[in-house]
Amino acid sequence: MSEREAVSGPVEGGAAAGLGDATRPGSGEVTATVIVNAPADRVFAAFIAWERQGEWIPFTSVRVVEGDGGPGSSIEAVTKVGPAVLRDEMRVVKLDPPRTVHVVHHGKVLRGPGVLRCTPMEGERTQVVWHEWFHLPGGAAGKVAWPVVWPGSKVSLTHALKRFAKLVEAGRLP
Repeated sequence: MSEREAVSGPVEGGAAAGLGDATRPGSGEVTATVIVNAPADRVFAAFIAWERQGEWIPFTSVRVVEGDGGPGSSIEAVTKVGPAVLRDEMRVVKLDPPRTVHVVHHGKVLRGPGVLRCTPMEGERTQVVWHEWFHLPGGAAGKVAWPVVWPGSKVSLTHALKRFAKLVEAGRLP
């Protein structure tokens, strides 16, 4: 099963109800991967410690707006760099502990599904793959700008996951 298929199935109906086209993959795609020297259940628990994500995602604060952090919950991540503010509104649509987390970003700027996969490996290590499919804002201009923006998105996501891995390995997360 491709990542695209893995995301499109779980976001139909249920916790994704009312999210419209945000549940469908967009044309802006970014993936980051890291190996964490910790078992998958610990890695998964650290990732869904939503309000602690600001410890490893630079310039970002995260809060659970509605729910308990499980399926159907609304999460808000706010990234501030100087005067620039990016608000990321998402809904948790499926949790499959300790393997996958499915979300749908449904804000004005960030829209589209995302999945985080924790794959257990030998020696109590876990491969983490974070994949997002964003609808690009700005129509044709957004599609033209994506190849310029994409490398920064990939670097930022990879950097955040490496920071995440260090915190989990040090026992500071969850």
